[in-house]
Amino acid sequence: MAARVLLVDDDPDLLKLLSMRLTAAGYQVTAVESAEAALTQLALARPQVVVSDVQLPGRDGLQLFDEIRARHPALPLILLTAHGTIPDAVEATARGVFGYLTKPYDGKVLLDKVAQAMAVAPEAPSSEDGDPSWRAGIVSGSSRMAELLAEAHLVARSDASVLIAGESGTGKELLAQAIHRASRRAARPFVAVNCGAIPEALLESELFGHVKGAFTGAIAHHDGLCVAAHGGTLFLDEIGDMPPALQVKLLRVLQERSVRPVGATQPVPVDLRVMSATHRDLDAAMAQGQFREDLYYRLNVVSLRLPSLAERREDIPLLAKHFLDRLAAKHGKRVSGFAPDAMKALATAAWPGNVRQLHNVVEQVCALTTTPLIPLALVQRALRVPGVEVLSLAQARERFERDYLVGLLKLTDGNVADAARLADRNRTEFYRLLQKHGLTAGQFRAGPVAP
Repeated sequence: MAARVLLVDDDPDLLKLLSMRLTAAGYQVTAVESAEAALTQLALARPQVVVSDVQLPGRDGLQLFDEIRARHPALPLILLTAHGTIPDAVEATARGVFGYLTKPYDGKVLLDKVAQAMAVAPEAPSSEDGDPSWRAGIVSGSSRMAELLAEAHLVARSDASVLIAGESGTGKELLAQAIHRASRRAARPFVAVNCGAIPEALLESELFGHVKGAFTGAIAHHDGLCVAAHGGTLFLDEIGDMPPALQVKLLRVLQERSVRPVGATQPVPVDLRVMSATHRDLDAAMAQGQFREDLYYRLNVVSLRLPSLAERREDIPLLAKHFLDRLAAKHGKRVSGFAPDAMKALATAAWPGNVRQLHNVVEQVCALTTTPLIPLALVQRALRVPGVEVLSLAQARERFERDYLVGLLKLTDGNVADAARLADRNRTEFYRLLQKHGLTAGQFRAGPVAP
């Protein structure tokens, strides 16, 4: 079936021309003349891409974008703009619009831009996954994440163990929760434990439980997290940090579907799905004898890898706006977005801490801003980037020349002859340089300051 494009423009002639060009390229085109009509069409059948003029009667293209983003966060929108509305289009791009074209547009550029949008556009939802609530909290419009989420949704339908790999801060637990919500176990508990955050001496008791009197301090029976997750999902974060002795006991749980609490003589049957996550290279850990190969293959029935934020930079404006909206509401701040240069700084930053670091940066700038648009200086401060002013070579040369002249005149108390001699220039040329930079020798002569 042909990919669907929704066209929105109040110019009938341009609408017809665009429709013919896109239809000839093999797209299924629906053309409407207002934002209201576009929203009606979206309710009837969702396209893969929306192409809209900025200037529309009633709601304009930017308001249409806001409506579409609220209802379909991953649906790409391309704006058509006249020269006078370019600043609006640039701001909208920073807020998450896929792109914009300036009228009069080039036909090939239009088709290329639509093809790029199609590459990242999610498929129209089927009857099986029409409810997006399973992936709540995962904000993305990138093709990498769309493919990953499609795989995650398929995996959710089985009980297979899932190993989620990815750098720290990429959202591994968020993805595990999404898989749990899309599974048949959604109504049962989702229990998460960080294997690297609990001391080794306590981890066994926390996972498998203990009976009263099993060790000093065991004053009551404790079920453990495996039993707490019965019927649902147990998520083992940073599984690569699990001590070798506990790896053996976890393998037994996976094989026998039962746990033996510390100090108990009888095992307790459990029905649970195990998902795990790590930022470590488990192949290297196995080679070094730090991770059991048999456990690895039990956990890694299905492997999913979350891309770093640097690998999905097109999601940065979406994530930043999403975090800003939530945090502004939480703190009661009136903030509308990021200044274009501030958003550019976010989009080009290194992000070693990934999405978690982005959230922290947005929270800091939201707390400190006193203007509706977050300025570049606040973003640089949160990123710990020095506010370096970048000048062209000509600008830098001119600034140096002026500062040099000022320094000479201060040194000679405004004596042009002395200053010219120090600069190795004749007086006529020196006067010409002073005039170029709006300087006069009298400004630097010692004496009473004129009122």
